[in-house]
Amino acid sequence: MNAKTDEIPKPRILIVEDEAPVAMVIRFLLGRAGCETEIAMDISKAMQLAREGNFDLITLDGMPGGDGFWFCGELKRDPYLKDTPIIFVSGRAALEDQQHGLEMGASDYITKPFDSSEFAQRILSHIKPIFEHG
Repeated sequence: MNAKTDEIPKPRILIVEDEAPVAMVIRFLLGRAGCETEIAMDISKAMQLAREGNFDLITLDGMPGGDGFWFCGELKRDPYLKDTPIIFVSGRAALEDQQHGLEMGASDYITKPFDSSEFAQRILSHIKPIFEHG
């Protein structure tokens, strides 16, 4: 019996996070929820992976210097990537930062620290319809 032939495709998520311990927690939670993940620790690697990979969603840290906001804008201007949902996962909890992230085109903004039991559900809510109907 070959289970591989009946496998449902897993959501592919790019994790853009400059703190390795946080990236590993996000990877663990999304992996436990049935997702495949790749991690980029900086913006240049994230752009390379985003363009090469076929990701269903990108999680994005605000990152020092606001690079995450700039990167979100770049992704939304890219014709190939503009429809990929982006979820900020950031320690920048100020309302202005959250509003700015959403104005740049993010689908959601999750502040750190986050509730681990709710985290994957919140992420998957932005891509689940693709896998239920696609």
